[in-house]
Amino acid sequence: MPGPDSLDVLDVDAYLDRIGVETGSVADADYETLARLQHAHVHRVPFENLAIVGHPHRDRDDVADAADGNEVVLDTGVLFEKIVERERGGYCFELNGLFHALLAELGYDVDRVAARVVGRDGDARPPANHHANVVDLHRRFVVDVGMGTPQMRQPTPLDGTEVTDDAGVTWRVAESDRPDAAYETQYREPHEREWHTRYVFDTTPRSLSYFDATNDHLQTSPESPFSSTLTLSIATPDGYRTLDADTHTLVTFHDVDDGTSLGPDAIGDDDRTRIEKRTRERPVPPTDWDVVLESTFGLHRD
Repeated sequence: MPGPDSLDVLDVDAYLDRIGVETGSVADADYETLARLQHAHVHRVPFENLAIVGHPHRDRDDVADAADGNEVVLDTGVLFEKIVERERGGYCFELNGLFHALLAELGYDVDRVAARVVGRDGDARPPANHHANVVDLHRRFVVDVGMGTPQMRQPTPLDGTEVTDDAGVTWRVAESDRPDAAYETQYREPHEREWHTRYVFDTTPRSLSYFDATNDHLQTSPESPFSSTLTLSIATPDGYRTLDADTHTLVTFHDVDDGTSLGPDAIGDDDRTRIEKRTRERPVPPTDWDVVLESTFGLHRD
């Protein structure tokens, strides 16, 4: 009998259709296919916690989507039904948890690894508060489709090589000087000089059930950012979108002008153009919230 980490048979075609990837394009378990899968996933499947906090403009008892319940269950069958069949999103344990099953089914050498997101105070708590994946190809890569913003859009090598995505955000994995972690993922948005640590991790393989305790904590504890505040985001070609109870936000990165002037935050050589981070906010009245949810984030709430 399959455990929570596996399905009898994963419907790969249905999963690929969910993320907009043609079945015939994934014949080889190589880097190019891996990068295409990750990029497609973060553009089609949003990071969201609606199953935990419920609809922001309805009483929870009135929500017809009873399959959500009030919990996130770490079982690949349940996750497949939610993310693929019902076309919902999820948070890291769900998105990376199910993505691991897809990569394994496609023939990748992939491990679930436990990570800890680093807060603004520099602390990384609670334990195992993030699920990531490490894929072993010609090099080892962190492959993550389960973060908030900015999203990691392509595999990032564990050897410190910097990779810049199509939105201009640069990622790298650095060796950690913390006594309780081997590595940390870092990112730098295109208008910045400084690197930011997103999470610290080691490469010990874990089962999906390893994250059960933290999953329970994050969806029930008053101290958790996921238990009371709506989180919803998705990647766009040049940035990302977010939605909360009353505001739709679009973040993009652009050249400030025609590319001839340098700004104080310009990085690299003198011919580096200044990049500006633009944030546009639009109020969303309760009567329009479901429309934005469906038309912009692809989620259906009956």
